[in-house]
Amino acid sequence: MRGINQMLQQAQKLQKQMDDMQKQLESTEVEGGSGGGMVKVVVTGKGDLKKIKIDPSLVDPNDIEILEDLIIAAMHDAKTRADAQSTSEMSKLTGGLSLPGGMKLPF
Repeated sequence: MRGINQMLQQAQKLQKQMDDMQKQLESTEVEGGSGGGMVKVVVTGKGDLKKIKIDPSLVDPNDIEILEDLIIAAMHDAKTRADAQSTSEMSKLTGGLSLPGGMKLPF
């Protein structure tokens, strides 16, 4: 019975740590860029868009597709960086615990 109580306490502690990590990810900002830094975006650790910065020399009304592609590429870069940071933080929290395919924490 004592072992079960210890497991429950550990599970509660892990849940609190995960909640704290989620709050930290919401306030963490990650920058991604494209076009040699001519387009920059900032997202939260959860991938929510916060800012877009575009070099004025890219604004050409006759060739808007390039700008659109660069924004998408910058978003992808920022999201990839945010996901990597989130995975790294989660790994620290779980001690490298490997979850079955398709499972993510928090559940």
